[in-house]
Amino acid sequence: MWSDPPQSLSIPGNEIHVWRISVLKPSETLKPLWDVLSEDERKRAGRFHFKKDKNLFIISHGALRNILSRYLKVEPCEIKYHADSHGKPKLHEEIKTIDLRFNLSHSSGLAMCAVGLGRDLGIDVQFIKDGFRGREIAERFFSSAEVSELFILPQHQQGKAFFRCWTRKEAFIKARGMGLSIPLNQFAVSLAPGQPAALLNTRWDARETGRWTLEDIDAGQGYAAAIAVAGHGLELKYWNWAG
Repeated sequence: MWSDPPQSLSIPGNEIHVWRISVLKPSETLKPLWDVLSEDERKRAGRFHFKKDKNLFIISHGALRNILSRYLKVEPCEIKYHADSHGKPKLHEEIKTIDLRFNLSHSSGLAMCAVGLGRDLGIDVQFIKDGFRGREIAERFFSSAEVSELFILPQHQQGKAFFRCWTRKEAFIKARGMGLSIPLNQFAVSLAPGQPAALLNTRWDARETGRWTLEDIDAGQGYAAAIAVAGHGLELKYWNWAG
């Protein structure tokens, strides 16, 4: 599933490229990645209390810049992007030679980014914590249908189902670009074992379910991940970022 990318990268409109970034890198890889960050990103990295969290930020954002530079044909340090009012990252117009869209997620030693052309998209990855204790969280953030479906499952299946649901919902919210102005309990996704990833319904527009592709990503043992993309008939390609 995961492979090394070609030397020369392009991205047709019907392709979505998903990148897997290991943040468990040797310490000597940090400086080159630190050097390509913007001043704002360096300030944000400096606010982390724990070294592992700071390193995760440096590697994931440095890798993102390296990845985007391959499509935009500019140096990683020249990449300019900003977050809109809902936190969705967007390229500055001055370097936007193509309508490249991207999204980044990271969790406990692993980062993933998705890249597409002219399509809204969102990606989410989560480390699956042992000893699932998510009833209170599910009841607060999931739809009533999702809560019911989650807790009729055998207890040993509930942890993975919770994280399947969470990553699918987060990927969709990030793709929509509305942040938590759309509460997570206002729409429902599939979550049962063996059930394909799908947006099942939304409270604001019955037609919304037909506008999106929702897919799980095999992120490796101990992780759940999902991607949401506007449109259908897409081909997903999976690349390893090796630094």
